[in-house]
Amino acid sequence: MSIQTPDWVKHAVFYQIYPDRFARTTRPALPPEMQVPLESWDSLPTPQGYKGGDLWGIAEQLDYLQNLGITAIYFTPIFSSASNHRYHTHDYYKIDPLLGGRAAFDHLLKAAHERDIKVVLDGVFNHASRGFLYFNDILENGPHSPWLNWFSIEGWPLSAYDGEKLANYKSWINNRALPEFNYENAQAREYIMRVGEYWIAQGIDGWRLDVPFEIKTEGFWAEFRTRIKAINPEAYIVGEVWTDAREWLAGDQFDGVMNYLFTGPAIAFAAQDRVDMSLVKSVGYFPYPALDAKGYAEKIEALFNLYDWEIHQTQLNLLSSHDIARILSVVGEDIASVELATLLLLTFPGAPSIYYGDEVGLAGGLDPDCRRTFPPPSDWNQSLLATHKSLIALRHQYPALRIGTYQTLAAEGDCYVFARVLAEEMVVIAVNTGTASVQVRLADMAVTQGQVLYGVGHVDWLGDRTAMLDIPARAGIVLGTP
Repeated sequence: MSIQTPDWVKHAVFYQIYPDRFARTTRPALPPEMQVPLESWDSLPTPQGYKGGDLWGIAEQLDYLQNLGITAIYFTPIFSSASNHRYHTHDYYKIDPLLGGRAAFDHLLKAAHERDIKVVLDGVFNHASRGFLYFNDILENGPHSPWLNWFSIEGWPLSAYDGEKLANYKSWINNRALPEFNYENAQAREYIMRVGEYWIAQGIDGWRLDVPFEIKTEGFWAEFRTRIKAINPEAYIVGEVWTDAREWLAGDQFDGVMNYLFTGPAIAFAAQDRVDMSLVKSVGYFPYPALDAKGYAEKIEALFNLYDWEIHQTQLNLLSSHDIARILSVVGEDIASVELATLLLLTFPGAPSIYYGDEVGLAGGLDPDCRRTFPPPSDWNQSLLATHKSLIALRHQYPALRIGTYQTLAAEGDCYVFARVLAEEMVVIAVNTGTASVQVRLADMAVTQGQVLYGVGHVDWLGDRTAMLDIPARAGIVLGTP
């Protein structure tokens, strides 16, 4: 079958926002459900406390995102929930009141679209919560509940809160707070399908699907895709699959996945032995062991061999997320490592995703520490922010960096060089992760001239389509036509 993916994703730069932690509104008149005690914005995050970031506040920061070059936002869950991360869904049709409710969402969606910024929501469809109405009915009415078969109940009475007893219903990774749907039940399945359709019809631009591999019901995601695409053929469907995702990326289910198979090698190459193993050894994306240029090239070649090129162009590429420690902390706060990894991210096929705050040097260890609040401008790393702005602008300027083919040109020692080529346009990216400067000779180039567009290296054109690159230690350059 011919694989079709949303064209806009190939050109997008995403920004991932954890709504409780990005921005509080400055609106003076708030409804009572938003006038509640909150944790100090400046204090470190806790598993259960609320900081009070909201959708009104995010809307007030759209100018910042637009100036950064962001063209799409992926929000972690925003539906009503009794948790700051909102993966414990209470009502799939209700925007959490602490985030500003439906009025705030409608305002934000309209304001984002006016700036040509797409909005992708998090679909937590494998499991609900104890507070989800139809599971709560089971807690109240036991075996008399009419929604009994929406879940997999294994015994009575239900042990929904007593940690001394086994949870006697199927729940995600045996977390009794997250009862799993039974999708062998046609009504439960249809309910979630309609949730997906509803928000697409309301104008969102896609779904990021939480732990979709947990749903084993045959045909579920194929039907989901068919129904979503029937409403908006350009809707983006991206799954949270950390490993080889060929099962879901044959063109009949997802358009892409969160590309942790890029994340690991990119960090392992950029940071090498600077990676803080205490922050990564328990998490399954493997930014270790350290990679030299040849090792990185092999990892990237293996990744390209997994999927159709159409899929590679709509993968969601990332360095940090709400599930892993932030890149700055992972690399021992070595700024050069962050900049090198960011260069790889923003020149790679697929849609780059910036985790809120990474661009200004926000640190953070494992959950919940990776979910810190967005810092005030006085705490921003302005140099790192400038790096992000420059590379994002370059990606927007050169179509080859978005939809051009990918060619490895050299992989020697700690220096990796590759090109993105589109018709007559060629952009060359050279990354030196070593501690000494290097020279690289590139012969048989597709162009006869070009200049350094980014970075502090130097290029000499020797004639006969040959270029000599000088790349300082721990640095990268981008070469192309002006």
